[in-house]
Amino acid sequence: MTDTRYLVHGVFWDGPPAVSAASDGGRPVLRLQHRSGGFTEMALDAGTRLGFRVAGGVRHCLGHTRVFSATGRRHVTCPDSADALRGSQCEPCQLADDTRLIHDFHRGGRVPAGLRDYLMQPHWLYVATFANGASKIGTASRPRKWNRLAEQGAVVARYVALAEDGRVVRVLEDLATSEAGLAQQVRGAAKAAALTDPLPGDELDLLNRSRAEDVRTLLAGTAVGGFAIVDEQWVRPAQAADLCAAAARHAYPHAMHSGNHGFTLRALCGSHGLAGLDGSELDFVVNLGLLKGRLVEPGEYSSEVPAVQEALF
Repeated sequence: MTDTRYLVHGVFWDGPPAVSAASDGGRPVLRLQHRSGGFTEMALDAGTRLGFRVAGGVRHCLGHTRVFSATGRRHVTCPDSADALRGSQCEPCQLADDTRLIHDFHRGGRVPAGLRDYLMQPHWLYVATFANGASKIGTASRPRKWNRLAEQGAVVARYVALAEDGRVVRVLEDLATSEAGLAQQVRGAAKAAALTDPLPGDELDLLNRSRAEDVRTLLAGTAVGGFAIVDEQWVRPAQAADLCAAAARHAYPHAMHSGNHGFTLRALCGSHGLAGLDGSELDFVVNLGLLKGRLVEPGEYSSEVPAVQEALF
């Protein structure tokens, strides 16, 4: 009997950047790994119907990545088909993953030649703000300048510096954290919760503008070299607009670690979707990132409509 289950690697937004508020840029997909090791993709365009059954149990290891150059890398399937003990990898795959060394490079950590080639290309420093006003400092390699923010689910973002390489940009990132108080991570659960009742767009833009300017002021006074201060706004994909608009919604009512799920995507921001359930006029925010490391079987499934009432606003 053919195994129709796939291992979920997450939401990816490859392709060209959005060039205006009416543009989506590249196409978002849910990337799925065959049991044989090959990949397929589920489109996540607005209006797409998603139906799948999640096999219960633990998360599975997603394997590891070998980096050969600035643009060359290869995914290696977990040789033991092991469970993920921490994050999305088993311990052997975590130790074999070249990318785990990225965050120690600027502190003098040793890296393989291929990863060094990747890290020595120009990198961008940005400030991203999410639906509840939480902001973070982050980095993106030159080829992933736009896509990284699309995948992270930023509502508003601005680039504040262009560094000559990945070492310099991470020194600047740490400086923004220690001196400007900007976190380097915002949890997916917090992003999803914020999208159930986002702050108004002009308020988020003002917050982001202020925090980006704080970082630029900080960078202007640092003795660190090898970068240029920039002032450039990231263009959010048009598909995220309905989800980022200031309107109250419900959190998706079903756990994503098991069971049957089926809904229509009305919008997408990062790995978070605005979902419409069959037989309901309500809008729900679903965190597709929770499927990472899970086995899913696509099919004609539907999510049960919960017994909820529209909140009074």
